[in-house]
Amino acid sequence: MARISNLIPADIMRWVNTTKWSIDGLAMAWKEEKSLRQWVFVNIVSWVAIVVLGFHAEQAALLIALGVLVVIVELLNSAIETCIDYVSTDRHPLAKKAKDIASAAVFVSALLWGGLWVLILFA
Repeated sequence: MARISNLIPADIMRWVNTTKWSIDGLAMAWKEEKSLRQWVFVNIVSWVAIVVLGFHAEQAALLIALGVLVVIVELLNSAIETCIDYVSTDRHPLAKKAKDIASAAVFVSALLWGGLWVLILFA
């Protein structure tokens, strides 16, 4: 009996595998990264506020996109921290630098999102 992977073209099988690995990564990050769960919660609160406050579609789209961007950057931050911890758990100035810069990327994306909220609410 032929295996299903032999019946599916290689490109489709690669896409299926990539999707599975991405879902595995999301599940692992959700389970292990408290910051990710916190940012998702803030996004949900944001989405509710967008609906309750009745923002225009363009405003809502920008706020939702920037909120999701914060989650994306948090995922990248977590990946960078995991790689550094895999290489060594010893304290090293370069490890600290990489982790702090990745954390700063989350901070800047969150500031951008928060700034847009302030602009929309008070401009």
